[in-house]
Amino acid sequence: MRERAQVRAFVLCLLTLLSAFGPVPPAAADDALSDRIGINRVNLAWLSRADQERVLKDIAASGITHVRLSLSRPVDKSIDAIEIAERLGLKILLEIQLGNKDYYPAAAAPRAGFGRIWDVQRLSDLDLGLYRAQLRSALRRIDDMGIRIDAVEPGNEINYSAYNGDLIVYEKPGRRTPRNASEVADRSAFERGLEAYVAAVRITREELQATAHNHDALLISAGLSDVGTSEADHRGMERLDPSEFISLLQKRGIDRLVDAYGIHVYPGRKDDAALARYVTTLLGFCRPEGEGKPCWVTEWGIANTASTCPIDDREREAAVRAVRRSFAELMEKGRLKAAFYYDWDTQPVYSVWRCGTLSPAGVTATAADRKTSRSRELLPE
Repeated sequence: MRERAQVRAFVLCLLTLLSAFGPVPPAAADDALSDRIGINRVNLAWLSRADQERVLKDIAASGITHVRLSLSRPVDKSIDAIEIAERLGLKILLEIQLGNKDYYPAAAAPRAGFGRIWDVQRLSDLDLGLYRAQLRSALRRIDDMGIRIDAVEPGNEINYSAYNGDLIVYEKPGRRTPRNASEVADRSAFERGLEAYVAAVRITREELQATAHNHDALLISAGLSDVGTSEADHRGMERLDPSEFISLLQKRGIDRLVDAYGIHVYPGRKDDAALARYVTTLLGFCRPEGEGKPCWVTEWGIANTASTCPIDDREREAAVRAVRRSFAELMEKGRLKAAFYYDWDTQPVYSVWRCGTLSPAGVTATAADRKTSRSRELLPE
């Protein structure tokens, strides 16, 4: 007990001395980034290498540390973007676009969007052999370049017909859309698609584990859409609530494969209390480690339709700040581990790269949280 008291007194004296010289510099885990805060810049494969460099340099120069990128066609150019991001020190969340037709038999026709939305492949048609071969090739090329990926997210918004061809688009909108899985028009195909998806996640885990540099990359389930029933009815597009969809995946063993669930959050303009309720309700299925699976918000955004320069971002900045407070509370409880804002520069109303700089809302959305060191945490018991 006497030795413990002496150690405690020494630590207190040391902290007092250090405080006289100003703040303690970052060290070890005491001032480490508490969670992953980042930005979306998908579909860089559609840009030239020079434009990829420009975009990613702007992101890195803005102080952003994490970026969500896509593995999409053309894969060579996707990997170019991944290499640039890694070289610039950006941590990468890699979304695997399951709409890639190279993962499907040549005879598999996409489901029609009737001109209101893109035609999209059916998950139930996913060829798992093709998926494994194509993914293995891409991951080995990334691995051979010495690139480290922080996390991988197979699929995107697969609870919504925009990205899952087993959910239908009505030829004419206005009808009531499903409120639960039992009302899905082609339930048999939908359930086969769920099985195919879980199998694809298992393959992704296996192929990651076979790499030298990315065997410990985190695996995140597809970020789910938060499109509500009224919007789905208006658009004439089937969707399911994220919580129900996660339950369906859990019954098929997803929890044995993933480190976290992906979710998207687009709350619209609301007052602070309503924003908090929206976030808390939507992420109700997210749980701390040991009690279930935490969530990653792989997309979230608040719109600003202003197009003038300099941009008036005050209202959006206030809403973004309110959402970040809700995220921070969930992160403190271990229920949320990451939040990637959508979008950097491709969506006119959601983008935060405006007028050649990161907008005020963008600064607030992507500012990294840091854990606060407490002297009591440094004291021996």
